[in-house]
Amino acid sequence: MPRHTYNTGRQVRLRHNMNKENLPEPPKHLSTQEFRDHGHALIDWIADYWERVEELPVTSQIAPGTIRDQLPAKAPEFGEPFQNLIEDLDSIVMPGITHWQHPSWFAFFPANASPPSVLAELVSAGLGVQGMLWSTSPAATEIESHVLDWLVDLLALPSSWKTTEQGGGVLQMSASDSTLTALVVARHKAAQQGIDPSSMVAYASTQTHSSIQKGANVAGYGHIRLIEVNEEQGMRSDALSVAIDQDRADGLNPVFVAATVGTTGTTGVDPIRAVGEICQEQDLWLHIDAAYAGNAMICPEFRFHQDGLDLADSYTFNPHKWLMVNFDCSVFYVADRAPLIDCLSILPPYLKNEASESGAVIDYRDWHVPLGRRFRALKLWWVIRSYGADGLRSMIRYHVALTQELASRLDTDPRFEIVAPHPFALVCFRCTESDEATSRLINAVSDTGNVAWTGSELDGRPMIRVSIGQRATEQRHVEGLWDLIDELA
Repeated sequence: MPRHTYNTGRQVRLRHNMNKENLPEPPKHLSTQEFRDHGHALIDWIADYWERVEELPVTSQIAPGTIRDQLPAKAPEFGEPFQNLIEDLDSIVMPGITHWQHPSWFAFFPANASPPSVLAELVSAGLGVQGMLWSTSPAATEIESHVLDWLVDLLALPSSWKTTEQGGGVLQMSASDSTLTALVVARHKAAQQGIDPSSMVAYASTQTHSSIQKGANVAGYGHIRLIEVNEEQGMRSDALSVAIDQDRADGLNPVFVAATVGTTGTTGVDPIRAVGEICQEQDLWLHIDAAYAGNAMICPEFRFHQDGLDLADSYTFNPHKWLMVNFDCSVFYVADRAPLIDCLSILPPYLKNEASESGAVIDYRDWHVPLGRRFRALKLWWVIRSYGADGLRSMIRYHVALTQELASRLDTDPRFEIVAPHPFALVCFRCTESDEATSRLINAVSDTGNVAWTGSELDGRPMIRVSIGQRATEQRHVEGLWDLIDELA
């Protein structure tokens, strides 16, 4: 075999010295002082935005293509002054923004950006951490593990879900990612038992978020069954049991059940214990989607909704919805981390290191589908420390109280009917006159630009969703919404 020779370090240095005159000019970056000055200006801009957002139309009023038409056809050849970027925030970006931070945001679910969370996001970006392994930034891993263990106690979740026990938690981008992870692990576990994925069945209620169906498709499940709900919009456990038995009789293999605490459409709650007992009896993976309502479990008075969590294999909720952490920050817990790591752990040579091989650390790259990961835990940590558990409970309770007050007005007005239970901070209603009247009201209120809410359907008929949970929302904003409803109905 031919022998290869390589330059020594000294030879390389000599060559570099000799060719120094041929090197291009080094790139020009902002100085530390310039970064400091621009950063101050940007923080001021954000603070000013928060102060004036109430004066802006909640939803963007522009036509499709308006923003893109203002952008140059080609990228700039040379750098521009930072002042130009700031100015374009106002002239180009702001007209195309739907203001999720507006106090009259009642659409979908809240997506809050609190000051400590935004500042922590800045720190995370400045550090530029890639926390795929413990060794690549020990603080990122250990803070994440510890804060998620805090949440186990704060939300009264099973203590076995702590990273110090058999289970553990990890931060993901969204509940959709968390659910996909659960589906993939359950599929892997079933495949190890010789079950063909084409015969695997996943179950969810008709009110379950669409990410369940999407995740089952991506994960390669052959079938998904949507189970009927009861009058309170929760999954019928008897219907689930019948569906499982029928699928087994047809030669299929039930594998996965998704139950929801607080569905997206109506915040319906599935009977976790009844569903969990079926899953235990049938040896099925039980995943709990509490993306929205899981945040409310920081308040003891809501925890009866999650009875049966001790029977779950996995669980997810989104602090970026209702716990003052800006997007993205989704918590994913497993009761036993061994199947998770067995499914997702791949160790190429370039990731091998002494800490990982010791078994004494957590490598979060083995806990979700992506390899790379940001320092998300920093903003969750800062928010919990800044507000305290008491402050977060007060915020949840305030939003729920505002919702119940609105629901009471709707319930006593013969022009409206509430169409689903409202245990948290979402109320769903329609006009008693007709479906056409409901649709007219949806459009009339939206067209004012003063509030944002969501029209949807239940049982094939239009309804209106009012979600209260934005950080700056006060009673006067809900009063303003009621005035519009009263005027335009």
